[in-house]
Amino acid sequence: MEVIALYGPYLLIAGCIFGFFMAWGIGANDVANAMGPSVGAKALTLAQAILVACIFELAGAYLAGGEVTSTIRKGIIDPVLLADSPELLVFGMMASLLAAGVWLIIASFKGWPVSTTHSIVGAIVGFAAVGISVESVNWSKVGSIVSSWVISPIMAGVISYLIFKSVQNLILNTKHPFDNAKKYVPGYIFLVGFVISMVTLLKGLKHVGLTLNFQESLTYSILIGIGMALLGSLILRRVENTYEKRGDVVFDGVEKVFGVLMVFTACAMAFAHGSNDVANAVGPLAAIVSVIQSGGEIASKSTMPWWILLLGGVGIVSGLAMLGYRVIETVGRNITELTPSRGFAAMLAAAATIVLGSGTGLPLSTTHTLVGAVLGVGLARGISAIDLGVVGRIIVSWVVTLPVGAGLSILFFFTLKGIFS
Repeated sequence: MEVIALYGPYLLIAGCIFGFFMAWGIGANDVANAMGPSVGAKALTLAQAILVACIFELAGAYLAGGEVTSTIRKGIIDPVLLADSPELLVFGMMASLLAAGVWLIIASFKGWPVSTTHSIVGAIVGFAAVGISVESVNWSKVGSIVSSWVISPIMAGVISYLIFKSVQNLILNTKHPFDNAKKYVPGYIFLVGFVISMVTLLKGLKHVGLTLNFQESLTYSILIGIGMALLGSLILRRVENTYEKRGDVVFDGVEKVFGVLMVFTACAMAFAHGSNDVANAVGPLAAIVSVIQSGGEIASKSTMPWWILLLGGVGIVSGLAMLGYRVIETVGRNITELTPSRGFAAMLAAAATIVLGSGTGLPLSTTHTLVGAVLGVGLARGISAIDLGVVGRIIVSWVVTLPVGAGLSILFFFTLKGIFS
């Protein structure tokens, strides 16, 4: 308590700086890989992707992520053990933000798409197990998070494989692909609108005063999906069957149709990512603010102040704009060659998998989900369509994320403890 009283303002300022740093890393890595297929397929420019991310990531974080975030990330730490020494929680969350941020920056420079969730989880497990006690960590919870390494990419890969196969059979491998694209793509747009609406209405609007049951959510989601499909149909009428080259991607009429569709899926993916990761990414900062403003009281839940989301949002967009191109290149171009039709299948599969995980409580990693979806699209064209060397490096970066996050967090935790205690 004494440390909080003496150094509270300094800890708060440092926490905000570390939180912004972490958000910058999320933008450079996590949001970049979410936008990778759209930019890689030349459906969106980098500037357009940043604009989409800015709007829809924040909308997803607020509407579907909710305004209440657990102060103890993912229920990993038992808060009862910290009631008499709240400064340890503050040091730990600051160390976790800094450790996860450092690892995300390193991975982003290398072009490795790694998991924000696993980075912060590894960091929190590290400081809690060494700085407090091994018993303070909910190891079963950690185990379920680690299981997402396997669940996320496999589920998304299977879904994207099936979606792209349907695209091949209904559109690409037919006698009149352009006509069939205009015929069937509104149906895919309906799926995008329906999937995102369901997760938003079921889980995310209680705090703005709108509570709907499953039947009502289903009805409204179907109507929203139909509305998006009709809007998409109007836009598609203007698309002509001509050839155009954007960079090294050739757009015929079919790919132009899917280019329109990818704008919808990019918005959906940004929204789904925001609902799943962005609000939680600034959770440690909310914990720091809550403890300091309450004079040392540790609450199991804390309200997310609006300015924290704004701080996180600015950091995320900055990171995406300044360094995101490296991870975008890896996910969008280096794993497998993406066109708008392939990128659409990957994006819709990833968004659907995230929505499914959010609705059922399955522990999913957004990054692993998206990479798995891109792999699924590649496998639909045969194993030779995938760069196995790039995939191998990505998997290694996934495996080392937890231990690296833990090691850095332990180092920073004891450094902060030594400075302020």
